[in-house]
Amino acid sequence: MRGETSVGEVSQSEARALERATELGETARLLAPPNPWVGCVLLRDDSVVAEGVTGRPGEAHAEVEALRAAGDQARGATAVVTLEPCAHTGRTPPCVGALVEAGVARVVVGLSDPDPLVAGRGLDELAGAGVDVVRAPHTLVGPIERSLAPYLHHRRTGRPFVVAKIAASLDGRIAPGAGSPTWVSGPMARADGHRLRAASQAVMVGAGTALADRPRLTVRDAPAPEPPPVRVLVDARGRVPADGDLFEVEEAPTLVITTEDAAPGALDAWRAAGAKVAVVPSSGAGVDLRAALERLGGEGVVQLLVEGGPTLLESLLGATLVDRLVVYLAPRFLGTDAPPAFPPRALDVDRDWRVGAAQGLGDDVRIEFERAS
Repeated sequence: MRGETSVGEVSQSEARALERATELGETARLLAPPNPWVGCVLLRDDSVVAEGVTGRPGEAHAEVEALRAAGDQARGATAVVTLEPCAHTGRTPPCVGALVEAGVARVVVGLSDPDPLVAGRGLDELAGAGVDVVRAPHTLVGPIERSLAPYLHHRRTGRPFVVAKIAASLDGRIAPGAGSPTWVSGPMARADGHRLRAASQAVMVGAGTALADRPRLTVRDAPAPEPPPVRVLVDARGRVPADGDLFEVEEAPTLVITTEDAAPGALDAWRAAGAKVAVVPSSGAGVDLRAALERLGGEGVVQLLVEGGPTLLESLLGATLVDRLVVYLAPRFLGTDAPPAFPPRALDVDRDWRVGAAQGLGDDVRIEFERAS
């Protein structure tokens, strides 16, 4: 008997289970990449019998974890899962086979998986095995789309989802002037910035920031993932010496993205310090950032956090490669001695943004802006 695949109504218990599955998926945010962070809830007679969440790469996916927890109660149950179950063998066997073998009668899916290895095959194979498959209506999947936005973008484009972080004063300045405190934002905002690092597989700065700030770019004020995010230095001409915290590769790996314009001696020094070096085409003015992002995407970077200065940010904005802006606004005025958050040319970019979320963090305000389609 062949099942059905449709976009249809779900029961109140299934809607609650989808919300719970989304929450579960978020708990795997630091563990699962480059796989999606997925949650699954099994229901029988409108009651939850088991839950599961995707583990580290090579570990069980959410559906399998839930089936293991349910045991015999999985037969005839409804599996509510945030993302289409996989139908291919990767590091683990396909989840579709596990669901069918366990005797699950119905599967409610939040989103289809755009990964070319999945892309509807999971839904089709479930339906072909006699399982009723329902894709949740659009009104219920907004939180899932937001949670999985980096993964969805990565699988659709091959590039990481780019989050640009800016800590600025009320007059739009990003660094304090003479005699000002070291930090623009307060401790709660800085800790939140470290959580952003932890949720990213790579953190990027340009040569100017590396020379001026000598950053570490490690996760310190938040739980750190394992492995830690890759520190990415964009240096087209080999300006940054291979020393300092950025090249303490025992703390975290470092990747330098450069061009053929860099002197061979700089590449040799970076490699001798333990960094990886990637040579990509030049844009004429510097590194071809689209090529750089494609390189990172191919290496499993699902989300990239950009903490570079105005020059790198301007280039990324000008190439429409920033997907989300996270701005920490501090209740201070820094004056004209401090550099602006956005260079004049960046302000000429003809693109609208919409507010995604806002919250207070101590004395500061965190505002997320999403790129408008």
